[in-house]
Amino acid sequence: MKISIIGSGSWGTALSILLNDNKHKVKLWFRRKELLEKVKIERENSIYLPGVKIPDEVFLTSDLNEALDGAEIIVLAVPTQHLRGIISREEFKNCKGKIIVNVAKGIENETLMRISEIVHEVLGVDENYCVLSGPSHAEEVSRKMPTAVVVASFNKDVAKFVQDVFINNYFRVYTSEDVVGVELGGALKNIIAIATGIADGIGFGDNTRAAIMTRGIAEIVRLGIAMGAKLETFAGLSGIGDLIVTCTSKYSRNRFVGEQIGRGKKLDEILKDMVMVAEGIWTTISAVKLSKKYDIEMPITNSVYDVLFNGKDPMSATSELMGRSAKPEVWGLKSNKLF
Repeated sequence: MKISIIGSGSWGTALSILLNDNKHKVKLWFRRKELLEKVKIERENSIYLPGVKIPDEVFLTSDLNEALDGAEIIVLAVPTQHLRGIISREEFKNCKGKIIVNVAKGIENETLMRISEIVHEVLGVDENYCVLSGPSHAEEVSRKMPTAVVVASFNKDVAKFVQDVFINNYFRVYTSEDVVGVELGGALKNIIAIATGIADGIGFGDNTRAAIMTRGIAEIVRLGIAMGAKLETFAGLSGIGDLIVTCTSKYSRNRFVGEQIGRGKKLDEILKDMVMVAEGIWTTISAVKLSKKYDIEMPITNSVYDVLFNGKDPMSATSELMGRSAKPEVWGLKSNKLF
């Protein structure tokens, strides 16, 4: 297959290596020409994925026309808040009939759209759209460490086709038809990772981390069900699986942001020094708006928002969360099933 990866961050770079391993013809598009020239010389993306060589067979370019020319599959590996601007470009006008695989995890701030909705609005793609998500740090996939993910599409035949394109002996791919659930699980877990990072930065222990993760997935489930997702999706790779890895890993940018805040740094300071994007920061804005739109209680998400954007002291936010009125463990689900 001829595959074009749009976005040369850590995940786009890792997927170019994986798809080359699978004997596909891969093009990797760079937004920044100066980074492209550096990577061409070194055959390593030392800014986003240091220590991993990019095979010579992977074609590198900053020309979007060149990147998209002849592509049968287009992988979107750009941050959510920049996606609309990229795919609205003239070069994307001829994407009808091509399979679109999104690997970003977020919700657009201005419109509150999931990525499948953005792709539909801009490109008119529905049946040929897939989202690939799950616990999959680029640093590990690029080093061929065993990883499992899920690919979801409205068309199960397209999901199966993309599964076959990506799967190999170190990258196991499952299929799903729950695009809404897979997209929301991948996006919302980043907020909970910021919360666990804050707790780690303050110096709290394993009990606290487990509580945040467990109550965090409850918030994700409540909003997800209200938005049309399937409950069981959140018990899978794109739900609890991605939540676990993002809340505990040394590679997690979102947990890192939270940890720095827990240690007393301000968000502006952290962002100034960060090269990579922590999507959870911006997803928090969208999630708070969605919780109001669907009338869903999301106390952890709201606390993270207050700490990030209203200057709330993390310890005060913790006290307020712990002092909330007593409740049953399972509440607020608009379904009579639990997993």
